[in-house]
Amino acid sequence: MANGYTGKVLHVNLTKGELTVEEPEEKFYRTYMGGSAMGLHYVLKETPTGIDALSPDNVLALCTGVVTGTPISGQSRLTSVAKSPLTGCIGDAQGGGYFPAEMKFSGFDAVIIKGKSPKPVYLWMHHGEAELRDAGHLWGLTTGDAEDKLKEELEDKRIEVLQIGPAGENLVRFAALISMSNRANGRTGMGAVMGSKNLKAVVVRGKQKPSIAHPETFKELQKWGTANLEATGMDGFGKYGTPGETTSQNKDGGLPTYNFNSGTFDKHEEIDGITLYNDHLRGHERDEQNRFGRDTCFSCSVKCKRVTQIDEGPYKTEAKYGGPEYETIATFGSYCGISNMDAIIHANALCNMYGMDTISCGATISWAMECWAEGKLTSEDTGGIELKYGSAEAMVKMTEMIAKREGFGKILAEGSQKASEIIGRGTEDYLITSKGQEAPAHMPQVKRSLSVIYATNPFGADHESSEHDPAYKAYPERMEQIGLTNPQEKLALNEEMMRFAMVTQHLSSAVDSLSVCAFIFGASFQLYDADKLVEVVNAVTGWDTDITEILAVGERR
Repeated sequence: MANGYTGKVLHVNLTKGELTVEEPEEKFYRTYMGGSAMGLHYVLKETPTGIDALSPDNVLALCTGVVTGTPISGQSRLTSVAKSPLTGCIGDAQGGGYFPAEMKFSGFDAVIIKGKSPKPVYLWMHHGEAELRDAGHLWGLTTGDAEDKLKEELEDKRIEVLQIGPAGENLVRFAALISMSNRANGRTGMGAVMGSKNLKAVVVRGKQKPSIAHPETFKELQKWGTANLEATGMDGFGKYGTPGETTSQNKDGGLPTYNFNSGTFDKHEEIDGITLYNDHLRGHERDEQNRFGRDTCFSCSVKCKRVTQIDEGPYKTEAKYGGPEYETIATFGSYCGISNMDAIIHANALCNMYGMDTISCGATISWAMECWAEGKLTSEDTGGIELKYGSAEAMVKMTEMIAKREGFGKILAEGSQKASEIIGRGTEDYLITSKGQEAPAHMPQVKRSLSVIYATNPFGADHESSEHDPAYKAYPERMEQIGLTNPQEKLALNEEMMRFAMVTQHLSSAVDSLSVCAFIFGASFQLYDADKLVEVVNAVTGWDTDITEILAVGERR
């Protein structure tokens, strides 16, 4: 009997309306382990060379990992893989929440989707069965409204929904896949791929919990994680979430500001994690943020997700659309010279409502703002909107216009690199992209090995494809577990730091392939180090894997 995985992969041909089930052998699961590696296997195997990313021939893989759905922190992640409409290269995006675990419970480890439906449909996976259903009544709805409709239609409030919003339907090149109305498989435009297939949503429900080979060992690992939240610093991470990184980034000169023209923002304290926690999380008026302003993913004890709610004013925002991460605060905030936290919260909600990557969206707007500042864009281009640095009103307006492909938003919906090709006039001089994807919120000048990852990563600039430079010296004992024994200063740029970048890239790739959370499993600040990652995998699967084999999975991907 398989432990940790169902042994079933669902194949969906939308053109023909056909669904088939593959039952791979154990060797397949041990070779790829799930997630990014499994998804890449199917995409490379089944996608014809040279196709347009928005054509029916593009294959979209949605994959869990061999520990997904087990009751331990950090395991409920889903990887989406396809050719990216933003970069033209391989696309890869991770997302958490409850959908990944529920998909495993529905009886399937992965879904491989090809073709294009002649009309909008959704995929309904439940209790080991699957079917395509009409989604004409859902097309055009925001994520929150569509999820409400599906729960009513299926008469089950416990379903989980992975869907596109109007941005995906409109083929915005950085459209995201959204679950829970606030969790995003954000990067590389996987929402546009799903939209090009007329697939509105994947809906899952089930009770098929994965079996665990060594339940007592697993239980001890689970207890260890809960008991060591404070010792590992995860209690503070849970309290302030990723926005807690804002101040330290600014202190090190690593907070991208005014489209990467500076690494410090003089108003950073107005948009940092402490301000978000104290003044903006739901329940802050009654000092009940921990109860009402924090959320979590399936079976995770860290609770790092933000919940915000604005009841009145121009930036009114519903709690179901969550709250901003650090990257979102930076891209809509310091990138654009904006310190209005309510506006940033609202822009984040718009991206979750319409289904867009906050990083590419905010970064594309900040690029347009620099073009405006340099006289490369005028109100004639933008339809009268003054895209000035610091204008929260313009930033929020443009976010919605991008999602709807209205006015100048139609051009920005192509992403900054393709937009510069359309506009011309030297606007390409202000691009901050790699392979066409906008850079996340980390200045390459102060994270030099990360800058190499930005440049060489197959799916473009990505901040979770390796450990960041300060980690080598800060966590020497954990680094030794993956063969890194010569700690370097954080600003070093030498052969050893390139080795650090390569090895931690392999580990990060393995983490993505196992579909576990990069904030919970890793070789630096995370709750579980690399040795414990191996222990978790073996306890669940019954295998005898080691870190060498796991790193090889990451390198293979």
